[in-house]
Amino acid sequence: MTAQTEADVASLSYEQARDELVQVVNRLEQGGATLEESLQLWERGEALAARCEEWLLGARKRLEAARAGDPGDASNSVAPEQAARGDN
Repeated sequence: MTAQTEADVASLSYEQARDELVQVVNRLEQGGATLEESLQLWERGEALAARCEEWLLGARKRLEAARAGDPGDASNSVAPEQAARGDN
């Protein structure tokens, strides 16, 4: 995947990445794509799935902070990249 594509995926919200991932999966399941197209779709799907996971990890950290009674952490938005690295 190119740096441009990685930057594109990194800028997506959870909902955008999830919706596009559903489209990619549907396209792969329909078949009919060439091997090269299928590989490109697969790579895009992997990147989108990773982006969704980043967002979900950030959400989990915010929920854990809220449950722990630390309103300062729960009210701050945790970027998915920070959550994935444990930077918050």
